[in-house]
Amino acid sequence: MMETIEKIKQQIAENPIILYMKGSPKLPNCGFSAQAAQAMMSCGEQFAYVDILLNPDIRAELPHYANWPTFPQLWVEGELIGGCDIILEMFQRGELQPLIKETAAKYKEEAQGE
Repeated sequence: MMETIEKIKQQIAENPIILYMKGSPKLPNCGFSAQAAQAMMSCGEQFAYVDILLNPDIRAELPHYANWPTFPQLWVEGELIGGCDIILEMFQRGELQPLIKETAAKYKEEAQGE
């Protein structure tokens, strides 16, 4: 069994865009996660997600690792972007869409180049 922190590091390393949330984007389990996932889906790119309700170890450890107490949490290219408020603020300001699109495009190119 991998240590939880190692598992988190691996998830963040392997997924350029990852949302830690309660539930799934299609069946969110809390209002904040629902709003965050909605904003992410509106960007029109695929993103990874981890349902922390199914992963209590990650739910317990990630706030310490991230130094961010709440969920959802959006990570892009290994950097914590923030939670629901920040995601929605960036979306409304038109900053989330280019970040997500550019990141997705960059990794698509890399995948094709392999």
